Amino acid sequence: MNNITGKAWVFGDDINTDLIYPQICYTLPEAEKPFHAMEANRPGWATLVGAGDIIIGGRNFGTGSSRPAADNLKKLGISCIIAESVNGLFLRNAVNTGIMAIEASGVHDVVDEGDTITVDLENCRITDITNQRSVAFRGLPPFLMEIIENGGIINVLRAKGLLGKPL
Repeated sequence: MNNITGKAWVFGDDINTDLIYPQICYTLPEAEKPFHAMEANRPGWATLVGAGDIIIGGRNFGTGSSRPAADNLKKLGISCIIAESVNGLFLRNAVNTGIMAIEASGVHDVVDEGDTITVDLENCRITDITNQRSVAFRGLPPFLMEIIENGGIINVLRAKGLLGKPL
């Protein structure tokens, strides 16, 4: 995995897991859950998201509980989450579900909503192709990248023979 390219969706600070995975998701069929992501602050947003799109967040993205919020975004088609800072619990939930979550100080100054951006994972650089601005980020450690590259922790455990057969 070297590059991720997609359309940017820009959000502000303190986007919490209740916004990403609202209460109604607990009672819905799996296929419907992703379409309620962010509906409290951006009604209809989930219907506009395309496969491979990228979220740009502010400070403390994913604050809140351990709801399966990252899984909701992955099922919606989001390929990567980049924020000024990412809540630690959300970061691990994102990695465990197989979605890239990156902290990049200054990303809000570089990327505008709707722009096409590329995340160069090898050189740790985010480039807004539309306006030719870029910002560096610190890459994730190899053990987290292994989980993401394999589509999540369950796939890694299964491949290593560490997960029993399903009931």
